[in-house]
Parts: sequence; structure tokens; C-alpha cells
Amino acid sequence: MPKLSCFFLVLLLISPVAARNIHVNNIAGDDRFTGREADSMSDATGPVRTITRALQLAQAGDRIVLAKTDEPYRESIALVGNRHSGYPNHPLAIEGNDAILDGSAPVAEEAWENFDGAVFRFRPPHGGHQQLFLNDRPADRVAAGPMAGGPPKLEPLQWCFFEGEIYFCVEPNKLPEDYHPSYADKQTGITLFHVRRVGIVDLTVQGFRLDGISAYNSARDVYLGGVICRGNGRSGITVGGASQVEIDAALLGNNGAAQLLTLPMSQTSVRNSELFSNTAPAWVDRGGVVYIDDKLVEGGLDDGKDGVD
Repeated sequence: MPKLSCFFLVLLLISPVAARNIHVNNIAGDDRFTGREADSMSDATGPVRTITRALQLAQAGDRIVLAKTDEPYRESIALVGNRHSGYPNHPLAIEGNDAILDGSAPVAEEAWENFDGAVFRFRPPHGGHQQLFLNDRPADRVAAGPMAGGPPKLEPLQWCFFEGEIYFCVEPNKLPEDYHPSYADKQTGITLFHVRRVGIVDLTVQGFRLDGISAYNSARDVYLGGVICRGNGRSGITVGGASQVEIDAALLGNNGAAQLLTLPMSQTSVRNSELFSNTAPAWVDRGGVVYIDDKLVEGGLDDGKDGVD
């Protein structure tokens, strides 16, 4: 994926505002530290452990820098109000450095019960939208019709969500736990609420029950660059409620109901991005103004790429 856009990078470099860097490392960090240094130091100036703590420390126009480690950041975060906003020519930034923000949780072995032959089922603790992952990858989903009297027929390694339960068909001589299954546990990866001038770049957001990134209400002048939003229960990105979002060099796929969902009173600009329609429409239009590669488009997009890694 392309890295942080030149325009966005220039804004960070030329600003007269004395913004701080807050470093986050979910392996080497400690939430008792200040986050002022990328490496652990004896004077507690090293990285914090969680993005949540970094946001508690952040002030307007700061830059939160994530270390990419072998472990996803397993959090659900929210940016709210002036404190998590930026200044003219200097956004508050979250630089992902290709890290992963993951909302999934493993399915306990004892949670499964046999339903019929090779089909097993379990009930997640939360209702609404869902996803199933096998060995940390979204599984092949089969839609259950709204008037269906039972789950649809499933082939090996397929799953469906029916009446609040996940049904999964295993291969011969296999059990669900052989695939290290996980489900969407946390609700939304990143919520943006009444913020302005925010940039989120080079971050993968996956495995959340509702949305990967939600510009929920009055999130203005938001730049999402080089983000990957995949395997979320409803949408990869949702833009609504008088929000104004630019999506640049993004990849959205394997989400449950829409890769991109737009709602009334919003404005969304999509450039140089791939919206895969492999599991849901590329874009579901429920309102708002949408530009795709600088062209005003209406009505949504059913077609897209064939798949996503």
C-alpha cells in the first residue's frame, strides 16, 4: 500500500505548532511511561503500551506513532472533541506503520456444540453483526436468508450467522478448534466523534463487530490514508452524521454488509483505493455526497475486485 501522502506529510513538517510525538509499543511499552521516546528508557520516557493511553496523554495536534510488532493492538479506541483534533495545517495524527488493530477474540473449545454432522455452532456473547476467522483469516461466509427456517447448507470451511449463532462446517475428521477460530468481539475499531483535522495512516483495522472505522458524527477534515479495513461485521469504513472524510490509497474488503457505508449529511471522497465486493457491495449508499476519484457518484457500487488477501 502507498505510504503517507506527500501532502499530509508536508502538513506535519511545516506546521509552526509545537506538537509532540507519543510513541506506542504493545510489546515493549508500559502505560506508566510518558511515550516521549520510541525505546524504553530508565527515566520512564519510553513508549506507552496502548493506544488508549496515548489518547489519554494526547493534546490537540499531537502525533501518535505506533510500533509494528508481531502482536496486533487489541483495543477499541475513540477520538472525541477538541483534544483529539488538529490545527490548521497540522492534524492530530495516528501513524500506524502497518500495525494491526484487531477486535477479534478466540472461540473457546467448549463453546462449540454439534448441530448436524460436520456442522457445529456457538453463540457469541454479543448480538448484531458478526464475523468468523480461521487461523486469523476471514472464513467463507454463506448468507442466511431473512425468511429462512434454518441455517443454509454449508460446505467444508463455510460458515453462516443465523438467529444469533455462528454455524461452521468442518472438514472430515476435523473439529472447530483445529482451525483456531475467532469471532468479532469488540464493537468498533476507531470511532471519530466531533473531531476536526485528524489523519490516520498506514493502519490495518480488522475483526470488529460493527465497523473498522466510523466517522460517527461531525468528524470534519478527516484523512484516512493507506488504511486496510477488512473482516469487520458491518463495514470497513462508515461515514455519517455531517462528517467529512477523505479516503486515499485504502483497501476495503471481506466486510459483512458493506466495504464502505455512507449515511445522510456526510461527504466522502475516495481516491486511488480498492473496494472489494467479494463479501458485500463495494459501497452502500444510504445518503451523503460521495466523490470517487474526483467524480460525483450516486447509488452505491455493487461491483469491485474479486478478492482480498
